[in-house]
Amino acid sequence: MNQAEIDAGVTVVGHPLILHKLSIMRRKATSTGKFRQLLREISLLLAYEVTRDLPLAFESIETPLTAYDAPTIEGKKLCLIAILRAGDGLVQGILDLVPSARVGHIGLYRDPKTLLAVEYFYKVPDLAGRLVIVVDPMLATGHTAIAAVTRLKQSGAQHIKFLCLLSAPEGIRAFREAHPDVPVFTAAIDDHLNDHGYIVPGLGDAGDRLYGTK
Repeated sequence: MNQAEIDAGVTVVGHPLILHKLSIMRRKATSTGKFRQLLREISLLLAYEVTRDLPLAFESIETPLTAYDAPTIEGKKLCLIAILRAGDGLVQGILDLVPSARVGHIGLYRDPKTLLAVEYFYKVPDLAGRLVIVVDPMLATGHTAIAAVTRLKQSGAQHIKFLCLLSAPEGIRAFREAHPDVPVFTAAIDDHLNDHGYIVPGLGDAGDRLYGTK
């Protein structure tokens, strides 16, 4: 896959509000509570973009003045899949916008030596006929995201998008080569990965900062 093909499947949602809030999240001194609040706020803004092409149907309704063919979302409710544990922080903001969405969870951790994803939990709704949005704050090496999407495809998911807060060029390339049919939506593409597989400049470990575990 060449760079143009990779770029074609990546949407950087560079809204000024998102970038401002993300800058606060990057600060080392930002508290756990503030970090959590900002992630929820940014996820709602990202959700606006990732759901932009939801199909619409028209339903005849009565307004206080007249009959009207009103646009409504067509088809089954969308499904959010959080990659544990940090992905749950993105889910809450999206649910503020789409409270009827189904929610599933995939528990994956990155082996510190191989950097490969290891699954420890999997519980998802029926995925057939649904838009499935996989959420994880960081797309670093891409191994976790690749494993999650592979598992969802095995469970019948056909229309999948991947949504993250931050991404690295290495992770985007690996993910797009493994799943060229799955578009990526991200708030920012950072410079590179360090020797430990962390995004630079990044914001540290999203799960630790979200839950105050370090």
